[in-house]
Amino acid sequence: MSDTLPADDSSTWSDGRRSAMKFTPYWLDTAPKGPDRSGTEIGGRVGVAIVGAGLTGLSAALHLARKGADVHVFERETVGWGASGRNGGMATTGMAIGFRDAIDRYGVDAAKAYYLAYIEALDTVEKLVADEGIDCHFARSGKLVLAAKPAHLDGLRKTQAALADHLGRETHLVPKSELGAEIGSGSYHGGLIDPRCGGLHVGKFVKGLAEAAARAGATIHEKAPVEQVKRLGGTKHELVTPRGTVQADQVLVATSGYTGRPFRWLQVRIAPVGSFIIVTEPLGEEVCDRLLPNRRMASTTKNLLHYFRITPDHRLLFGGRARFAMSSPQSDEKSGQILRKAMTDAFPQLAHARIDYCWGGLVDMSMDRMVHAGRQDGLYYSAGYSGHGVQMATHMGKQMAEYLDGRPEANPWRDLAFTRIPGHFGPPWFLPFAGAYYKFRDLIG
Repeated sequence: MSDTLPADDSSTWSDGRRSAMKFTPYWLDTAPKGPDRSGTEIGGRVGVAIVGAGLTGLSAALHLARKGADVHVFERETVGWGASGRNGGMATTGMAIGFRDAIDRYGVDAAKAYYLAYIEALDTVEKLVADEGIDCHFARSGKLVLAAKPAHLDGLRKTQAALADHLGRETHLVPKSELGAEIGSGSYHGGLIDPRCGGLHVGKFVKGLAEAAARAGATIHEKAPVEQVKRLGGTKHELVTPRGTVQADQVLVATSGYTGRPFRWLQVRIAPVGSFIIVTEPLGEEVCDRLLPNRRMASTTKNLLHYFRITPDHRLLFGGRARFAMSSPQSDEKSGQILRKAMTDAFPQLAHARIDYCWGGLVDMSMDRMVHAGRQDGLYYSAGYSGHGVQMATHMGKQMAEYLDGRPEANPWRDLAFTRIPGHFGPPWFLPFAGAYYKFRDLIG
């Protein structure tokens, strides 16, 4: 069988092809449909109100309900509609800023604690999948970080040494001469493998979390945006939705990059950055064995990185911050064209592969690209996953359940100052400037 797929006239980005392509997340389109939760009764008093039915909110709801709390989750759209259903489905170690940068910024001890939180987060995901019987194809197939430039391999070598010296963590450096055993592309200059990372079908996972939370006693309200919030004293608040008003003893805001005006303090500390993904047609197991034979979760070393993996049904998922823009149908399509070119540059054998899915979502970037969680003005929050949210959002839901239960030590990020983004007052007008900056860094780096 040839490494190159047969030509297909529909593979060009044309109106005819566009009509067949879905501008919805592959994960949500291929996950089981959950019950309709848009007609639930809203009113009265609740113990804990959680705003956002994504990974943070649903994990927190599950863990709080297990403790016997009266938990209600309020979601503007449907379960997993936001970032939790729009990512790459990768559950990996490592902070957005990198371990060596964390050492330089925070010192060895703090950097180790932050990195270990991500290792613990992977264990949280794995345990939830097992305990709740969530069929989501979770597998620790490993992470492959690819050197986009020859000089970047030396940086990966230094990272490997730092992880070994400070954490005793074993990773594997792959020189370019041996990279063919890991990836069917000649575009990269070596790589670093962490074998304990993994991936999952995140649509099935988030839907499974919702079902688990409901079984434990949590109530999920879909199509119920929180439009107004009024503090009643301490941690008690009144929440107004189009379907009713509730009074909650505690409120956890779990809206990440989709945080809106009712939560102004949090909104101006989070930059909603667009991240975009395309997914090919089913390629077949044989083709995928040549693309990524070990099914690693792959990403590149650029600031404007690309990430890619094989889906459970043998497609290639390829994503990145193709444009520093918000997600919309027009923006997603433009970004999809950019990503398709990047994909075929890396994998020329996919030049004629049809693109079946193209979508965008919002990554919740904090000023320092670190996670932030705590309490402000009586509201609890956890956000700022900065592109590493699958495992950490799930884990922080669990940890915030402990935090709300009076155990502040459960929050590993409690000592980090959460800085407002200068000039950020709502719409992220600064995104094109940020994109230009990172493109320049990639050019000279």
